Amino acid sequence: MTGEFRELYYVGREMPPDLESALAKRRWTVDSINFKSGCNAAHRRDLAGAGIVDFSGVRVPQDLQIIEQWLACSRVGWVAIGYLEQFNDAVVRGLIRNYCFDYVTLPTSNERIANAVGHAHGMVTLSDEASDGGRAVEGDETGGMIGSCDAMLGLFRSIRKVATTDAPVFIYGESGTGKELTAAAIHERSTRCDQPFVAINCGAIPAHLLQSELFGYERGAFTGANQRKIGRVEAANGGTLFLDEIGDLPLESQASLLRFLQERKVERLGGHGSTPVDVRVISATHVDMQTAMIEGRFRADLYHRLCVLQVNEPPLRERGKDIEKLAHHMLERFKTDARRRLRGFSSCAIAALYTYGWPGNVRELINRVRRAIVMAEGRQITARDLELEEHVEAAPITLAQAREAAERQTIEMALLRHRGRLGEAAQELGISRVTLYRLLNAHGLRSEEIDDRGTPSCAKRSAA
Repeated sequence: MTGEFRELYYVGREMPPDLESALAKRRWTVDSINFKSGCNAAHRRDLAGAGIVDFSGVRVPQDLQIIEQWLACSRVGWVAIGYLEQFNDAVVRGLIRNYCFDYVTLPTSNERIANAVGHAHGMVTLSDEASDGGRAVEGDETGGMIGSCDAMLGLFRSIRKVATTDAPVFIYGESGTGKELTAAAIHERSTRCDQPFVAINCGAIPAHLLQSELFGYERGAFTGANQRKIGRVEAANGGTLFLDEIGDLPLESQASLLRFLQERKVERLGGHGSTPVDVRVISATHVDMQTAMIEGRFRADLYHRLCVLQVNEPPLRERGKDIEKLAHHMLERFKTDARRRLRGFSSCAIAALYTYGWPGNVRELINRVRRAIVMAEGRQITARDLELEEHVEAAPITLAQAREAAERQTIEMALLRHRGRLGEAAQELGISRVTLYRLLNAHGLRSEEIDDRGTPSCAKRSAA
C-alpha cells in the first residue's frame, strides 16, 4: 500500500502489539497517550486525523476526565473501543455520543477496528472544511474558541497579551458568553500551562461550604470531617485558579480570599499552620461590580486586587456572522444525536439566528441547536425546530410592491369612509370615476354586485 503515514492518537493504557501492526499496514503511525497525560496546549496544536480511545483500560474516574480532554479536540475522528459492560455506563455513553464517530465492542478483530478508524478519518476529513470555516486560526492561543468577528479578534489579542504576565485577570461578560473558555485559553498560553487549572463556581456552592471548598480542612475540623481535604486554592498550586461568578462570593469568604491574596498562604479549617501557595488568579462575573461595591455587596479592596487586567467577553448578539458559524459548528459536533442525516439550516432558521437577541448567549445557542437536532422532522433545521419562528423577519418587498400596497389601502379606506359610493370616493382621492373603476379592477377590489349608482352590495348591507 502506497502513500504517506498518517498519525493516529491512541488514548489508553497500552495498545496491543497486534493491533498496532494491523494499523501500520493501513499506513497509520501510532502516538500512544497514557491516561496520566493531559491534553495540553502542545498536543492540541498538532491534533488532526484519527484516534482510538480505549475504555477497556479505565481504572479510576479520573481516567474519564483525561479521556474527555482528548475527545474535545474536534478535528480528530475518534473511535471508542471497550467491553459491553463499560458501554452501559452513562458517563461513557455520553462521551461516545458527544465526541466519537463510531464504537467497537470487544472482543473483535483488528480489521474491524482498523476499518472503523478509516471511516472516522474519512468523516472528519469531509467535515473539516465546514468546521474550520467558522474557526479563528489562533491555534492554542484561543483554546479552541470559535470566532472571526472584530469583537472576538480583539478578545484573542487580549488573551495573548495578558497570558504573558502573572498578574490577576478579571473577565467581565454576560452569562453564557464563555468566560471559562477564555480563562482556560489564558492558562494554556501562559508559562503555567503544564500545571493545574482549577475552576470553582463561587455562586454554585452554598455559603457555609465555600470556605472549606476554597481552603480545605483538617481531620476533625467539624462533624463529618473524617480526613484531611485539600482546598481548591491549594490544589491549583503552581497553576491557575479560576474563580467563576466571583460577584456572588459571600462577604465572609471575601475577607478570607483577600487575606490569601495578600499573604499567598492558606490555612485549612481546623488547622494551626499556614501553607504557601503559588497560583495565578483569574476571576469572572456577569455582575455589575461598580454597583455591587456601592451597595456594599462586594469589597472594593478585594475587587482592586482581582481586577489588575480586565478582559471583556462580547455577547453573542454583537458577534455578527459568528452566530451562524457557531450554529454550524454545533450542528457538526452533535449531529450524531439526529435520527436522520441533517443538511444544515434552512433560510428561515438563518434569518431567525440573526434576528433573535440571544439573552442566554452561546450557552443558549448550543442548547437550541442540540434540541433542534433531535426534534427536526426534515433534512434541514428550521426556525420552528429552534423555537424561533416568531423571530423570522418578513420577506423583503420591492418599492413597486410597497406602492401598490399603499395605493390599495388608500382606496379601501376611501370606500369605507364613503360607504362604497364610488363617486364620492373618487372625488376624495382626486381622480375620475373611470380611473377609480380601473384601479378597483387592477387591485381586485371591484365587487360583482354593484347597483346602478355604483354602490357595492356589501356597503348597502352595512348601511341597512
